[in-house]
Amino acid sequence: MNNSTPGRDNGNDKKKFKGDRSPCSPSRVLHLRQIPSDATEAEVISLGLPFGKVTNLLMLKGKSQAFLEMASEEDAVTMVNYYTPATPHLRSQPVYIQYSNHRELKTDNLPNQARAQAALQAVNAMQSGSLAITSALAAEGGLFPGQGSVLRIIIENLFYPVTLDVLYQIFSKFGSVLKIITFTKNNQFQALLQYADPINAYYAKMALDGQSIYTACCTLHIDFSKLTSLKVKYNNDKSRDFTRLDLPSGDGQLPLEPSIASAFGTQNIIFPPYPGAAGFAPAMGFAQGAGLSVPALPGGLGSLTVTACAPSGQMTLPGVTGVPGNSVLLVSNLNPEAITPRGLFILFGVYGDVHRVKIMFKKKENALIQMADATQAQLAISYLNGQRLYGRVLRATFSKHQIVQLPREGQEDQGLTKDYSNSPLHRFKKPGSKNYQNIFPPSATLHLSNIPPSVTVDDLKNLFTSTGSTVKAFRFFQKDCKMALIQLGSVEEAVHALIELHNHDLGENHHLRVSFSKSTI
Repeated sequence: MNNSTPGRDNGNDKKKFKGDRSPCSPSRVLHLRQIPSDATEAEVISLGLPFGKVTNLLMLKGKSQAFLEMASEEDAVTMVNYYTPATPHLRSQPVYIQYSNHRELKTDNLPNQARAQAALQAVNAMQSGSLAITSALAAEGGLFPGQGSVLRIIIENLFYPVTLDVLYQIFSKFGSVLKIITFTKNNQFQALLQYADPINAYYAKMALDGQSIYTACCTLHIDFSKLTSLKVKYNNDKSRDFTRLDLPSGDGQLPLEPSIASAFGTQNIIFPPYPGAAGFAPAMGFAQGAGLSVPALPGGLGSLTVTACAPSGQMTLPGVTGVPGNSVLLVSNLNPEAITPRGLFILFGVYGDVHRVKIMFKKKENALIQMADATQAQLAISYLNGQRLYGRVLRATFSKHQIVQLPREGQEDQGLTKDYSNSPLHRFKKPGSKNYQNIFPPSATLHLSNIPPSVTVDDLKNLFTSTGSTVKAFRFFQKDCKMALIQLGSVEEAVHALIELHNHDLGENHHLRVSFSKSTI
C-alpha cells in the first residue's frame, strides 16, 4: 500500500456515506470521518479501545479524517456493528465509521506520526500494565496531563437516582476503580472516585465529561481532584473501598460484595454491557413504571432502553442483539475438586434460568454457562463475578461462544456437560413470579421457603450444620411459618449451603427453596 493512499478516500461525499456505511468488505483498518479539528490522537484511539487492541493510527487533520487499525478483523467488525446503529461522538460531534479499502496501515515513513505512535504506546502500556513506559511518555511528550488518579464528579439535572454502583459500573470500564465516596454538597450530588492509575482517570475524564448517564439528564461534570488518595471508613451505599471487603458498614447495612449490586433494589434495573468509548456509551434510559419509556436522544450515553414489563417486573433489553455480549458466560478460576455442573446450575440459577452447563474437559477450572437470555447473563455477571466459591475467587464474563454445544453421541465427556433447559427448578419461567423482585447479591443471610409444618428450628439448624455451615442466627417469619431467615458464618458459607440445600427434600412432598436475602437477623 502506498504511504499516501489512505488520504485518498474522499471525505466530502457524506450523502453517499450515510446511505451505505460499509461499502467495503470487512477490514481491520477503519476509516473515520468528520473528526473534529481539535480532537487528539488519544481520543480517536479510545473509540477503538473497548473492542480490542488498536495497532496503528493515521490522522488526516486537514480532511477531518482518520484511519484506525485494529489488531484483528473480528475486533473491527464488532466495532462497526456496535457504532452503526449508535453513532459515536467526539467533542459533541458525530463521527462516522466504515471499513477501509486498505487491509493494513503502513505509516513508517510518514511525517507527523510521532504523536500517534506515542499515543499508541501509552495506551498499550496502560493495557499491559507497563506503567514505567507510560510515565516516561507522559513526562517526555506531555501526552497526558500530570494529574492524579482521583476524579471529582458532579452530577447535574439529577432526574433519576444515581447510585454508587451505577458509577462503579460506568467508570470501571476505563480501569480498576479502587474507591468511591458519594455526598451532597451545595444541593448537588457529587462523588470522588479513585483509580489504580492516573492514566485510567485521564481516559475516563476525556470520554465521560459532559456525557449524560440517562437520556437528557444526570449529566457528568468531571475534574481532577486535588486529593491524591481517598480514605474510606465504611463500605455501604455512600462509600466503598473495593480493596477492603473487611470494612464495617457503619449504618447497619451489610457491606456489598465488589460485584455490582442491582442499581435500584427491587426494580432489578439491569444495565447493558458498557463499552465506554470516548464521547459515547450505550444508553441507560429506563422505565419509571410499566410502559413509560424514556425516548433516546443523541448525546446521551447511547440509545438502549431498559424497560420493566407489566405485570411481571421482568427486565427486557430491546434490540439486545446489538450489545457486545450474549447469553453464554465464561466462568473461570473454579475449584475443580469441588465444582459440579449441578452446583453451577443452582448458583447461577439464582439470577436467571440456566439452560446448559459445560465444565471444560481438559481445563476443569473453566466452564461455559448458557442462560435463557443476555439480560440474565449480564445480571449473573454483575452479582457473581468476584464471589468466593470453594476457596477461590470466581471470574465471570461473556463468552465468545453463542451456544453451549452438547457432546456428540459416544464422545467422552465424564458427565461434565448437562442440559437443564427443561428443568423444573427454573426460578423465572412463570410470568409475574415474585422471584423477579427478590434478586439480591450473595449474602450471609439466606431466605428459606416451602418449609412443612412438622419441621422445627433445630431440624433446619442441624441440616445447615451438616453441610459445614456455622449457624449464627435463625428465625421463622411471624406471619408465615413456611418461611424463615438463617444467618451463616460468611457469604461463602451461604453460597455453598445454597448450592447444597436448594431443592432439598424435607418430606411431606416439600422441597426447600433457598435464596439470598437483603435482610439481616
